[in-house]
Amino acid sequence: MSALPHHTPDPAYASPYRIEAHEGPQTLAELRAALAVIDSAELTAFNARLDAARFGADQAAVITEARHLVALRTRPEVPAAVQASLDGATDLMHVDDLWAELDKGVA
Repeated sequence: MSALPHHTPDPAYASPYRIEAHEGPQTLAELRAALAVIDSAELTAFNARLDAARFGADQAAVITEARHLVALRTRPEVPAAVQASLDGATDLMHVDDLWAELDKGVA
């Protein structure tokens, strides 16, 4: 069975500003396949960074960075949101809403 991505359309991200844990590639095989489609040099660089990373937070950071790259390169809404933010064309979140959003992750 091939690890190459299927041609079924991916569902849109819940927010173009944040990647939730269930969005994007879910395994190293899926992440490597997505990076290979983007650019073989990106896959090579990812593998080198992952091999050099220490277990735990360092590996998680390498994987997170690669997942962000996949979202940025494959989802048109993500670079559009980044550009809108850079252009000042987005409505900024009120600080109370920000704290409420952050508190959702605290159990």
